[in-house]
Amino acid sequence: MTVAQPINSVLRRLPAGTIYIVSALYACWEFWRALNQLGPYLVEPINVLERAYGEIALILMVAGLTVTPLRKWTGLNLLKFRRAIGVSAFFFVLAHFLVFAVLDVQSLSRVWEEVVKRPYVTVGMASFVMLIPLAMTSNNLSLRKMGAASWRKLHKLTYPAAVLGALHYLWLAKGFQIEPLIYLILVLALVGARYVSLERKRQPASG
Repeated sequence: MTVAQPINSVLRRLPAGTIYIVSALYACWEFWRALNQLGPYLVEPINVLERAYGEIALILMVAGLTVTPLRKWTGLNLLKFRRAIGVSAFFFVLAHFLVFAVLDVQSLSRVWEEVVKRPYVTVGMASFVMLIPLAMTSNNLSLRKMGAASWRKLHKLTYPAAVLGALHYLWLAKGFQIEPLIYLILVLALVGARYVSLERKRQPASG
């Protein structure tokens, strides 16, 4: 018996909806702490909340990218959770954007000015826009209507969205910070590994 087998046995009994519940509770918890200026929210609670939502969104995007490699390399099967992870990532990206737009700049015209003027906001917005069709089609009805091939093609937007999200985080960091760099390296490595895997699958067919 491999190490992954008992873990997979436990995971099979765990509903995928648990991811949504935990994500919602975490979002509410952070918002409540910001509202009451507790812990890290004592100074500049809006900026801290904006960053907290953005960071958890990026963590979830990285987690989604690791599902296939983990299954391939360790036997750990998290496929049933991938959709919930992806949708939750979008939920936190949306929350990140809303804190920025509604609580921080407080104006749609200012949002547009920031997108045009600041490159890190531009790439962040591009990532957000890419995630919108993915979240809207992350359901069985969309999969059936679009067909598996078209659905998979659309959901490849996950990869550039993740890269731009990590670049957004790195770009907005003040000075040299190791954490944003680690996220970018992780995302690039996971996207690169996926690309190599797809290329290897194509080679026998073209030979």
